[in-house]
Amino acid sequence: MGMKFNGMLPSPIEIKAEFPITRELTALKEERDKQIKAVFSGKSDKFIVIIGPCSADREDSVLEYVDRLSMIADELSERLIVIPRIYTNKPRTTGEGYKGMLHQPRPDDTPDLRAGIAAIRRLHLRVMSDCGLTAADEMLYPENRSYLDDILSYEAVGARSVEDQQHRLTASGMDIPVGMKNPTSGDFTVMLNSVHAAQIPHNFIYRGCDVTTDGNEYAHVILRGGVDKYGAGIPNYHYEDLMRLHEMYEKTNLKNKAAIIDANHSNSGKHYKEQLRIVGEVLHSRNYSDALRTLVKGVMVESYIEEGCQPLGGGIFGKSITDPCLGWTDTEKLLKEIAEKC
Repeated sequence: MGMKFNGMLPSPIEIKAEFPITRELTALKEERDKQIKAVFSGKSDKFIVIIGPCSADREDSVLEYVDRLSMIADELSERLIVIPRIYTNKPRTTGEGYKGMLHQPRPDDTPDLRAGIAAIRRLHLRVMSDCGLTAADEMLYPENRSYLDDILSYEAVGARSVEDQQHRLTASGMDIPVGMKNPTSGDFTVMLNSVHAAQIPHNFIYRGCDVTTDGNEYAHVILRGGVDKYGAGIPNYHYEDLMRLHEMYEKTNLKNKAAIIDANHSNSGKHYKEQLRIVGEVLHSRNYSDALRTLVKGVMVESYIEEGCQPLGGGIFGKSITDPCLGWTDTEKLLKEIAEKC
């Protein structure tokens, strides 16, 4: 019964001193941030692809994946901005299962938050230094983003967190684009309310401090599908869904009206191969309608080196231990098709 106090964790200042970001990597992030923001503000017509494993489980396999990704990202850079999806904390529907590298830097070991904090910062820094890309992560715990706030170029607020006040207020203080997913119910109004909250200034308590934020004009929506009262999936990537979102957006005073379409989760029913078809349909809708071409700024895709998934401890290098992902062959083909059609 109750809660056991295991000890104090290092502060963000301490971790940043232990794993500092160099001047060169700071310049890389500034340039990447500028390019990504230009897409959300409409100054650039490049298409964003946020792509990577369901969860970042091992440093070596994630780096191998992102190294491959960096080469094709460079090849397609005239049309695409590729953002590696490096999710280091994993939300669990029932609270059970692998919760990500933050909790378990070694998936088959016991939780170690001190080592996990160090591991996720080190991984993101290595992605930058070794692969020349800055990444996306999920803001599962608002108070923890301070360990990575000088590194990330994109963050997402998940379907189970998007109605939470602290997530919304924290997003308002970010200086990078943040995507607010529709809740599991699929409700667009809740999602747009979250974007509104993230785009305006606030005063609140953050990590024990009294803080004031400026508001984040780059806050936007992510469509990931929903579920009905019986738990059946309800996709929301179809043309009619996108047009409905456009119409609802136009009735607001929100800045930089933008959407990212998550091709997996409840949009695919977690049938990972469906992501290929779903992205194709989104691109078709976008090319059919000028309004949607302006609205839809990119897609989110789950992929890894090996396709599918395996149980924890399965031992196959580069294969997801959480939700199933596209393999590298499909990933490379998909990125080239997106560049041709976007």
